[in-house]
Amino acid sequence: MKVNLENQVAIITGGSRGIGAATVKLFADSGARVVFSYLRAAREAQALVKAGGGIDRVVAVRADVAKMTDAKRLVETALRQFGRLDILVANAGIWNYAPLPIEKMRERDWDEMMAVNLKGVFSVIRHAVPQMIRQQDGRIIVVSSTAGQRGEALHTHYGASKGGVISLVKGLATELAPHHIIVNCVAPGWIETDMARPVIKNPRMRREAISVIPLRRFGRPEEVAMPILFLASPLASYITGEVVNINGGNVLCG
Repeated sequence: MKVNLENQVAIITGGSRGIGAATVKLFADSGARVVFSYLRAAREAQALVKAGGGIDRVVAVRADVAKMTDAKRLVETALRQFGRLDILVANAGIWNYAPLPIEKMRERDWDEMMAVNLKGVFSVIRHAVPQMIRQQDGRIIVVSSTAGQRGEALHTHYGASKGGVISLVKGLATELAPHHIIVNCVAPGWIETDMARPVIKNPRMRREAISVIPLRRFGRPEEVAMPILFLASPLASYITGEVVNINGGNVLCG
């Protein structure tokens, strides 16, 4: 059964590449009008707008969602362009490829990770929720990580930021339920994206990563976008406060 998001308006942060771009394409193909943020990949963003049906259906906004003013502008753009907001996918995030022991971690390393991965989620939710409350309806899907559930040695600030996202989702699911706003989370493992490219291109690291994945491969961005679409759809109307794991069996978290 094809999911139909006709007449739905969605915001997707970090939508120009990877999981975000796959989600923008899938939502647009499902009939949604989409506003997505990007920070640096301007060429990819414009190509995605064209592929999604042009600016009447897909709008790209250069925004750093770690800044409250940019997050507010992103939401205002969706309301000005399309008049409502039904779905928010908080996807924008960063990861440090180089191992970073805690004793060498600088304050700015910690602050940057938290600003993008945790504050960036808070900021866009903070500005989206008032509109959803006015509508008495909405879906929020946050992209976390397996690292948010089990931690990640030498990337502890990343794991902490993604664990904070999961806690935020669980708290908001209860808080916003009286307004008919459903809040869920997806937790990808290794996915073939720009973020994971240094590992994918390193034969030794790739072998090590795949060796602990029961399905013996990295996931594709589309394989994360599909569960996000499900959570945004009426098919998931009785699911809230949950974490959907998408990791090939690598981390079996309850």
